Amino acid sequence: MTVDCPKRMHYGPCGGVRADGQCEMRSGPCAFPDVVLWPDTASHPGPLADPPLVLADFSCTPFDAHDAGLVAALLAPTCDAVLVGEHQNRPDFPPTLLSRLIMDSGALPWISLSCRDRNRVVLEQELRGLAYLGVDTVLCVTGDGRGYDVRPDVTQSFDLDGPRLVAMATEFGMTAAVPETPTAPPVDRRPVRLVAKQHAGARVAVLNHVTSPSTVAQFMAAARAAGLTIPVLAAVAVFTDSVSAAVLQGLPGLELDAGVVERVLSADDPIEAGIEAAVAEAQALLSIDGVAGVNLSGSASASGSRRGAEIKAEVGARIRARA
Repeated sequence: MTVDCPKRMHYGPCGGVRADGQCEMRSGPCAFPDVVLWPDTASHPGPLADPPLVLADFSCTPFDAHDAGLVAALLAPTCDAVLVGEHQNRPDFPPTLLSRLIMDSGALPWISLSCRDRNRVVLEQELRGLAYLGVDTVLCVTGDGRGYDVRPDVTQSFDLDGPRLVAMATEFGMTAAVPETPTAPPVDRRPVRLVAKQHAGARVAVLNHVTSPSTVAQFMAAARAAGLTIPVLAAVAVFTDSVSAAVLQGLPGLELDAGVVERVLSADDPIEAGIEAAVAEAQALLSIDGVAGVNLSGSASASGSRRGAEIKAEVGARIRARA
């Protein structure tokens, strides 16, 4: 363990390292000069057989069961699964309850479990609860640091990190999904870090969005050369206004193509332009060797969660129609 890491990680660095190598949690450089590899290369259980073509970010009003159900119902017809995040600035219902609400509305949840606010006992409780409900896939993340204005008097846990949570989820028979940020330092070691997560038991990966499909292609070539065999979902940025674009650029490691942003926001119909930009990006990403599906990333609209869900549902429909 690197005791100097504010997230108490064993297998770092996290995906939040800033472009200049600085830690996202405090001033100063990341505590990890290089990737710490998973020690047991024999623990990989094999690739996920049937990854979704379209995985959509799930965004709803926090602590609003009615809105959660409506958003899930809007996404279910055209998206194979929904990715339920754990936002550092927006607490919500616990994962098991959100899963039940989403499943009751006909959608398939992929639940993000963050180590930020849970020790390993609570993480085990959540995993067992999700398994009981029939949720198969869990995105195992170390987690971003909590927003500065959210529960500032409450200690952040970070009892585990993402790779160790992967091993726990795998032990309980869950399908462990993992994130990776191709553009976070050390950039040349990020493909190796994803392979290390595979060795910990990950069966599918979800990449954070980057400025161009060519960046994903380069990352995938390096990762496969390093031994990556699990399927990968690449992120598609879905935005139709300045607010939804800004949200996608607000966290370390997340990048958008400035030219695409300008074309969408200056279009006569920004919603249609944003939808078509997302579909075009998805088609380019799906042509890359090893990319099995796409993650429709972001809120899509500043006009509320249901309008955002309608937009992502339309993007999903067009991707499926042109696949």
